Amino acid sequence: MQQNKASAPFSAYHLREERLDAVPEYAQVGPGTPGGEYLRRFWHPIEVSAELGDIPKRIRILGEDLVLFRAKSGELGLVRPHCPHRGASLEFGIPDEKGIRCCYHGWLIGVDGTVLETPAEPETKNLRHGAYPVREFEGLIFAYMGPPEQMPPLPVFDVIANRKPTDRLYPGGWTPGGKYEWPCNWVQVKENAMDPVHTAYLHTIASGSQFTPEFGILPELEYRETPIGMVYVAGRRIGGNMWIRMHDLIMPNIHLVASVNETGKQEKRYGGPYLLHWATPIDDTSFRELGWLIETDDMKFTDEIVQQLHFGMMDDRPMEERQRTPGDYDAQVSQGAVHLRAREHLGTSDRGVAMFRRMLRVGIDDVRKGKDPKGLHRDEGQVIRTYTQNAVVACPASNDPAEEKRQFSELSQRVFDGEFRD
Repeated sequence: MQQNKASAPFSAYHLREERLDAVPEYAQVGPGTPGGEYLRRFWHPIEVSAELGDIPKRIRILGEDLVLFRAKSGELGLVRPHCPHRGASLEFGIPDEKGIRCCYHGWLIGVDGTVLETPAEPETKNLRHGAYPVREFEGLIFAYMGPPEQMPPLPVFDVIANRKPTDRLYPGGWTPGGKYEWPCNWVQVKENAMDPVHTAYLHTIASGSQFTPEFGILPELEYRETPIGMVYVAGRRIGGNMWIRMHDLIMPNIHLVASVNETGKQEKRYGGPYLLHWATPIDDTSFRELGWLIETDDMKFTDEIVQQLHFGMMDDRPMEERQRTPGDYDAQVSQGAVHLRAREHLGTSDRGVAMFRRMLRVGIDDVRKGKDPKGLHRDEGQVIRTYTQNAVVACPASNDPAEEKRQFSELSQRVFDGEFRD
């Protein structure tokens, strides 16, 4: 029987990748692409409010070059960059009370794209310039880039709307005020969000304990669908306690992360999230992390904690150090600008990754059919329930693995049902 050459030792010659696969539909972000049209049904954060001063700012979002500005009235505008007169870039424009005025010939563009004034012309023409709706909320600037007649309300999540008076929001990246742009496709970081095994290995075993040593315990895992997306549930036995850690992935590109200083040694009904983040695509091969850090009684942003959160999230360390103690940036960006999925071999612990990809495909199909995709809400003012938390419950240990699994499954259901929420 002839041996399969590709399965023989030293078989790289027979396993050569002939070409980079086309970008999967769900990883595409540009206008007119299946993935891009899906993403355009949602609001996305595009900038921190404090980063927009009194001059326009050129940005790139979902494969489109745009100019963001604040009119003198305080209204925000997001417009295509080239003036409809002779094409000068509006990043050199002059903010006006009603919009932005082109520096070249003074044409005035309103925040909604209406051409309000055309100096040196006999009358204002009935012209429109490309503009997108923009909203400001809790220190972040959001844009909606889909069909205007289908624009949903800006989502408001319970962890933001119902936070305690002592909690504090920090808009930005992984650290207060931080900026994080990664040179890879946005889907790769969201797949990572549904991969709790990497927390045990990459963040504890491989690179030393970046959080608490208990993260190094490989957890029991479940994945559940929610009305807004999906969660992973990770269960760890810590002495006489069962530590249940639950994380949201809110479709399409939001993740909510529970505090990372949990040890599971003390009983706790509810340990809430410290981070709510979007991966806002810049284009197919880059994205920006934007959202809020949530300072709570469980998670105070001391200098030590900020250093922990920043570790491994950028390429700002010497290469040798990154090789010896890699972080999320190294693991995800090194997959390639767009991960070649033909080379991967998913295992049972990758159920969350596979589930997320299926949900993206379903969302794309829903948009094709003219339906609202999962995660989109139409009720103005609705506060959206999330599921992320740490819960530590007294639970006698058993020598029977089947009994331990049963206890984990029962507790995970109780946490999912909200029994331990305040």
